[in-house]
Amino acid sequence: MQFLRFGLCLMVVGLLASCNKNEKKQEEQKPQEKVLTEQEIKKINKEINADYKTQLISEIINKKVRGGFNGSVLIAQKGVVLYENSFGFSKDTIPNTKDSKFQLASLSKTFTAVAVMKMVQDGQIGLDNTVKDYFPKFPYEGVSIRSLLSHRSGLPYYQYEFDLKVRTEKIYPTNQQMMDWFATAVPTPKPLNQPDHFFSYNNTNYAVLAAIVEKVSGKSFEDYLKEKILQPAGMNNTFTGVSKNPMLNINKTIGYQNGRKLEKDFYDDIMGDKGIYSTTGDLLKWYNVLKSESILSKENLREMYTPRSFEHPGLRNYGYGFRLWVNELQQTDYIYHTGWWKGYNTIMFFDLREDFVVILLSNKYNRDVYNVKEIVNILHGREKQSTLEENILDQ
Repeated sequence: MQFLRFGLCLMVVGLLASCNKNEKKQEEQKPQEKVLTEQEIKKINKEINADYKTQLISEIINKKVRGGFNGSVLIAQKGVVLYENSFGFSKDTIPNTKDSKFQLASLSKTFTAVAVMKMVQDGQIGLDNTVKDYFPKFPYEGVSIRSLLSHRSGLPYYQYEFDLKVRTEKIYPTNQQMMDWFATAVPTPKPLNQPDHFFSYNNTNYAVLAAIVEKVSGKSFEDYLKEKILQPAGMNNTFTGVSKNPMLNINKTIGYQNGRKLEKDFYDDIMGDKGIYSTTGDLLKWYNVLKSESILSKENLREMYTPRSFEHPGLRNYGYGFRLWVNELQQTDYIYHTGWWKGYNTIMFFDLREDFVVILLSNKYNRDVYNVKEIVNILHGREKQSTLEENILDQ
C-alpha cells in the first residue's frame, strides 16, 4: 500500500512538473514587448525629430480627411507613436475610435502566410509539398505550398468559378466546401497557367492555404491563429470574421461604398485571402512581432521578404504573403500589403531598417488610403527620399 501511495505521489509530481514546463514554454513563446522609459522616449523623439514629423503627418492626414477618408490611422517609428487618430463613422452615427475593428481585406494574407511558415518552422508541412499531399482529390497537379505563398500556382479564381452556384443557391461556403467544389466540379475549372510559370495575384492561393492549415492542425483556421499567433502576440482585438467570440462585434465597423452599407458577401466565410478584423493598435503589435522575430525565425522571415517573381522587372514584387517595394538591384526596400474588399481599404507599410510602420484602415471606399509616399518621405527625414509612386495599390 505504501509503495502504491509513493507511486501515485510520483505521478502527481510528474504531472505538475509537466504542466509547469508547458506553462513556462508558453510564457517563453510570448513576445516580450519592450516598454520604453520616459527618458528613452525623449531621446528617440529628439533623435528622429518627432514633433516636427508629427506636425507634417497631421497636415497630410487632415488633407486625406477633407478628401473623404473615414477610418483610423497609426504611424510609429522606433517604438514611439508619432500619430494616432480616427475619423468618421464605424456604422450609422457611431464614430470610429482607436478601438474600431476593420476588415483587413487582403492585408489578412500576412497572417495566413505567417501561419503557414510557422507550420513549416515546426516541421508540420514542407514548402515543396503539394496541395494533393493534403487533399488527394484536388484536381491540379504540382501546386506546391511555395507556389501558393508567392501567387505562382496558376490556379483558377474561386470567386468566378463558383459565383453562379453561391448566388443561385444562396450558399456562404467555407474553405473546406471550396476545396470539395474544386474536387467534384464537372468539368474541372480550367487552370490559368502551369504552376511556377508566372506571377498572378489570386485569392484562391490563400484560401487554399487556410484550408491546409485547418487540415494539418486539426483546428479551425481561427483557432490555429489564436493559439499560435494572436494570443502570443497579445492581439486581443483581432478576430476572424467567422469568430463566435462576442468581442468581435464590439466596435466592429461596417463597409460603405457609394454612400450605402455593404451587406455580408457570399464569400465572407472563406478565410485566408481576407476575413481578419483588427485595430490599428493590434496591427502595431503585429509589426512588433514581425520585427522582433518572436514567432518566426530570422531565416523564415527572410524567406518571406525575398522577391519571388521577375517576369516583369520593376519596383513591385511579392514574397510570401507580403508585397515588396524593391530597388534597382531587385532588393527589398519596403514591406507592405494593401487590402480592398466590400468598402474597406487598408494598408500596412513598413521599413525594418529605419523601424517605422504606417497603418491606415478605412471602412468607406477611398483609394487615397494607398498614397503613403509623402508620409514615408517624412519618416525618412531630409536624408532620403523614397522611390514610391503616388498610389501603390496593386491590382
